[in-house]
Amino acid sequence: MYKLLLRPIFFLFDPEKVHYFTFSLIRITSKIPGVSSIIRSLYQLNDPRLERNLFGLKFKNPVGLAAGFDKNAVLFNELANFGFGFIEIGTVTPKGQAGNPKKRLFRLKDDQGIINRMGFNNEGVQVAIEQLKHNKGQLIIGGNIGKNTNTSPDGYTKDYLTCFNALHPYVDYFVLNVSCPNVGSHAKLNDKDYLLELIETVQKANTNFDKQKPILLKIAPDLNALQLDEIVDLVLQTNLDGVIASNTSTDRSGLKAPKTQLDAIGNGGLSGQPVKDKSTKVIKYLADKSNKAFPIIGVGGVHSANDALEKINAGADLVQIYTGFIYEGPRLIKNINKAVLKNRA
Repeated sequence: MYKLLLRPIFFLFDPEKVHYFTFSLIRITSKIPGVSSIIRSLYQLNDPRLERNLFGLKFKNPVGLAAGFDKNAVLFNELANFGFGFIEIGTVTPKGQAGNPKKRLFRLKDDQGIINRMGFNNEGVQVAIEQLKHNKGQLIIGGNIGKNTNTSPDGYTKDYLTCFNALHPYVDYFVLNVSCPNVGSHAKLNDKDYLLELIETVQKANTNFDKQKPILLKIAPDLNALQLDEIVDLVLQTNLDGVIASNTSTDRSGLKAPKTQLDAIGNGGLSGQPVKDKSTKVIKYLADKSNKAFPIIGVGGVHSANDALEKINAGADLVQIYTGFIYEGPRLIKNINKAVLKNRA
């Protein structure tokens, strides 16, 4: 129904406006008695063989929702009804910020992709916390954290620490988002020495809590072999809990969209099918280079069950969807879980 009826209508309108309309639609309909039960019966696949145990957490299935969809943690309870095994909220920054000027979200229909330059638009960590207090405990919640756009370089680590300490009681794992191409001073966030400082500082803060939370690093798909080698060394050196591969891409090669359209859109991070192979290659490189020494969450261009299996076979322990969820609809989650079960047989 989604691809035949709803998606053609949604795609007639501005992507960002449709996003918020869809949020309101899901929230309102979920309050109608019986609707949540119907959604669960249609989309959830509950089977103990789907469970995954990683970094001390039990995921009820390996399919998650990537960060960026529920930035302010306003819909994670309702989204859980669609069968996700985990949901990552954020990216959350210490203070609320409007993000980049609109228009900043664009569909590439022929490529089944999206370009965004949202710029970490969110309402700030305290608003996210108030929402997370209503967590019904249906699934694992990750907290994707970043810095405010206007923060000077000497304050980056403080921003991450502010979010980490505030969110710690309310999320199950953390993601240090250092690879988004839509924030200022991107170069420092990719510097190995700075990443070492950031990771070790956050890990030290983690020890101040009675229960430590897993910390992962989200990396870009555009890194070369030398940079990926540095990531492997960094993860092993710091005993980081895992890596999310990968974020959006700045590469525009091989797209079906005409140059005039791409020029009109301008800069931003590319997601969806165009980054599928690139992100899978990053996963395989990390897994092979490290001899699978740490968990990997694979994300980027998962639009089908086969796409997910490719990433799992390349070395991903879990997968996340975002653009695929928009293009394919909620049935994608169940389809992936069915394929995972079939692949185990």
